[in-house]
Amino acid sequence: MSHPPRNRDTRTLATVAHTAFFLLLGASVARFLLRHPGEPRTPWVIALSVTLALLYVLGPALGGAPPPPGTGHAAQPPARLLWLGLVVTTWVVLVVLAPSFAWCAVPLFFTALRTLPPRPAIVLVALLTVFVVTAQLQLAGSFDPNLLLAPPAVAALATAVFVHMERQAQAQRTLIDDLIRTRRELAATERREGTLAERQRLSMEIHDTLAQNLSSQQMLLQAADRTWDTDPGTARAHVRTATGIAARGLAEARRLVHDLAPAELADGAGLADALRALDAGPDIEVRFHLEGAPAPLPDRVQSALLRIAQGALANVREHSGARTAALTLSFLGDQVVLDIADDGHGFTEPRTGAAERGHGLPAMRARVRQLGGTLAIESTPGEGTVLSAAIPLEPAP
Repeated sequence: MSHPPRNRDTRTLATVAHTAFFLLLGASVARFLLRHPGEPRTPWVIALSVTLALLYVLGPALGGAPPPPGTGHAAQPPARLLWLGLVVTTWVVLVVLAPSFAWCAVPLFFTALRTLPPRPAIVLVALLTVFVVTAQLQLAGSFDPNLLLAPPAVAALATAVFVHMERQAQAQRTLIDDLIRTRRELAATERREGTLAERQRLSMEIHDTLAQNLSSQQMLLQAADRTWDTDPGTARAHVRTATGIAARGLAEARRLVHDLAPAELADGAGLADALRALDAGPDIEVRFHLEGAPAPLPDRVQSALLRIAQGALANVREHSGARTAALTLSFLGDQVVLDIADDGHGFTEPRTGAAERGHGLPAMRARVRQLGGTLAIESTPGEGTVLSAAIPLEPAP
């Protein structure tokens, strides 16, 4: 299952932490310049402050963005760990030169806890807290219990709250994953049960109607064959009776075929309305466009195009990573064309003659081929996919 890169609470917390960091950094620079003007270390302090700010701003570019929630700290790229090391090292050197920069460590607590596994993160937070206490005592010039105890208390509280929130969020994500997986399993079970029930119903229908009719026809025709020479009148009566049974069987077969048509096209619903009602899941926006003057389509053409659209949207949902998909139904006089386009990551088309993976595309090609049409696919990695099904129409009388 895929998660959004960051949920709303995580983005809000990150925004607050980043804003606090730059406010504390700016306040520390102003304080140093006001209290230590013209000192030899001033250029170094300013340079390190600018470097620290740039490293912090360029963190996502230099070290990569944090992994999506739920992937765990082990998924952190090495570049991001290196970036965190550069930020902490720059801050430590800056605190050694100017202890007033110590309170910039508070937002760094948040960054360390988000980047490292719990134990290394707690160790790093403890080391940062030691630097904060040392710097504050150095600034005070004398021993102050508050400066000795307050920073560790703040760090411990912040760490405990963050770890608790992370565990709660992980438990919630696990629960959501379990619920979604259970819902999919239930849906799959219901589909299987529905399929088995439909197969049983059809087998009973065929046995009770078509099979019985064919058996009766066979018996009547065999009886007519036996009496054709000795009793032509009786033989003709058997043939007429078999003809009536065949007519009823044909009507029953047509009824079964009608019952097997897509439910979306039942009750006279048109293909355009059925396509407009399709969706590809909550994360994909599906748009429908109708081009040209709609013309009456045979039931088998409507059924085939609807099934192709459903299969294509299933592929978009499962494999493309797309955010939007567009269905375009075009009436071009002598043919009807259905285009399904998405903005997903695309794929490399198999070379000519190579076997296609899965069953979706071969099934679509078979449907189109049965109607004398063509199926074309255009896809480029990173640029999405366009699938086009064109079916010729009978000329209007």
